[in-house]
Amino acid sequence: MAQIETTTLYRPVGPEELELIKQADWSAFPPRLPEQPIFYPVLNEEYARQIARDWNVKASGAGFVTKFEVERDYLNQFKVQTVGGSEHTEYWIPAEQLAEFNRNIVGKIEVVAEFRES
Repeated sequence: MAQIETTTLYRPVGPEELELIKQADWSAFPPRLPEQPIFYPVLNEEYARQIARDWNVKASGAGFVTKFEVERDYLNQFKVQTVGGSEHTEYWIPAEQLAEFNRNIVGKIEVVAEFRES
């Protein structure tokens, strides 16, 4: 049987989104809110840390960096977007495709960093 090739992605989240991921047994991201038309997983941990530390902490008192694997063949339909410096790379997944994205996560979502207000 062929090995599934995956890409490692990261997602900075606040405490409310983290709780919803936990409720989904660490296997799916929650649906987007109406004012959030795009889901933005990022391609490197440092960029995710920057968002969690600088945005999530200010917005909700805590920020977390999640790490997860997604089937590479599935991701190939999306273009990598650069949204600042060369390290600021992410995918733009339309909100209506998030359930399909979640089905292409391989393994569990894990927390690899945590930031809190000091």
